[in-house]
Amino acid sequence: MPRPRAVVTGGAGFLGSHLCERLLHEGYGVLCLDDLSTGSPSNVAHLAEVGPFRLVRADVTDFVHVVGDVDAVLHFASPASPIDYLRMPIETLKVGSIGTLHTLGLAKEKKARFLLASTSEAYGDPQVHPQPESYWGHVNPVGPRGVYDEAKRFAEAMTMAYRRAKGVDTAIVRIFNTHGPRMRPDDGRAVPTFIRQALAGEPLTVAGDGSQTRSIQYVDDLVEGCLRLLGSTLAGPVNIGNPHEVSIEHLARLVRDLVGSASPIRHIARPEDDPTVRRPDITLARSSLGWEPTVDLADGLHRTIAWFRDSLVTPAAQQAV
Repeated sequence: MPRPRAVVTGGAGFLGSHLCERLLHEGYGVLCLDDLSTGSPSNVAHLAEVGPFRLVRADVTDFVHVVGDVDAVLHFASPASPIDYLRMPIETLKVGSIGTLHTLGLAKEKKARFLLASTSEAYGDPQVHPQPESYWGHVNPVGPRGVYDEAKRFAEAMTMAYRRAKGVDTAIVRIFNTHGPRMRPDDGRAVPTFIRQALAGEPLTVAGDGSQTRSIQYVDDLVEGCLRLLGSTLAGPVNIGNPHEVSIEHLARLVRDLVGSASPIRHIARPEDDPTVRRPDITLARSSLGWEPTVDLADGLHRTIAWFRDSLVTPAAQQAV
């Protein structure tokens, strides 16, 4: 039986690289398309030893052409951290709109299953808590964060249009905050920022009073949810996230304790339109996919911190080796 083949856009990024690795372990051949604006070849350098893997530097907003059969198209290309999408607002909007159009076209041409990586940011600053997939969200379309929120909301609409009008086999996953190895220490998100600061003995910068909440899952749980959704007939959207909700202040103190750091907590200005609460209702994932997270927050943070300790090598340490 021939090996199935998957195309993963954004596959050299944090989430995408873990997804590519898991697909290889599941017996897929993987073609990774990435413009490397936020991803890195180092994230996938080891994957050719795992299975049939190829990285192609490509911008999916320009054109997408793939020779040969394709069984699955996973569209994960997008800046995902506030620092990135605020630095690249137009590129973020383009990859959510034009990039989604092009990758849906590829799935239609190849008769492949299409999986869109959407986001919990589709819910904006929610007025319903926790957030079920039926909630339409509370998003400021003209605020600075709107470039990411609305790019993903448009991508969802485009995906459903291709499903209804063109008969493409599509699925949408709404991804909640995820952490793990291969996150960039300077990407601006809470977990890598707190870990980097704690390891360096710097103050941990908590936005606002730190009472805003997030629900944070380990990357292995996220990948498992995505693979289950890919292998199902479900259209979604489906929330994939950890319903264990913590405040940002609690998260900072937990990271500091796990690192064993004496770093103080320093409060800084809170970003515009920063969500006050975030927690997924995962009833649909549990009932339809048999999925729920298995890695608790402290365990996942231990693994992520260990990776950061190994990767954040100081120049002096490098010279001493």
